[in-house]
Amino acid sequence: MTDAHEMGFALWFTGLPSSGKTTIARLLEGHLRARGLRVEVLDGDEVRRHLSPQLGFSKEERDVHIRRIAYVAQLLVRHGVIAIVAAISPYRETRQYARELIGRFVEVYVKCPLEVCIARDVKGLYKKALRGEIANFTGISDPYEEPLAPELILHSHEETPEESTHRVIARLIELGYLRP
Repeated sequence: MTDAHEMGFALWFTGLPSSGKTTIARLLEGHLRARGLRVEVLDGDEVRRHLSPQLGFSKEERDVHIRRIAYVAQLLVRHGVIAIVAAISPYRETRQYARELIGRFVEVYVKCPLEVCIARDVKGLYKKALRGEIANFTGISDPYEEPLAPELILHSHEETPEESTHRVIARLIELGYLRP
């Protein structure tokens, strides 16, 4: 019998571009590896580069992209790996699809006001979107559907990435996914 703490699960970070998803995911990856756990981070941009370079950003193409990430995460989880997904995943329906496909699924909403995300915009994508140079940009010309019942909400504009990471770990312990 496998101990519940040795089973894989998906930790799905969703939120606007530049809300802090990847930063927190990478910090968490380090903490979990330090505990001797098997962890893989599936960053939306990286996965897109490798598995979906031909896809654009229409709703249909975003849905295909998120379904591909969910499929890979599900394979990892099935093999006892903790799959940390950091992807905008703007549509509730597709996140629900991922939850149902994967089963052991923890949704973390990295909530951050749009103006803070714009101010943090390292890649300059918001600037381009605001100038109309990028179509279908989440938060500007494309919707972001906030999660209705995530397992955890992080307010990345009010806490440090390290504080957010500790809150995720505490919640995973509370939910029975990690040992204290």
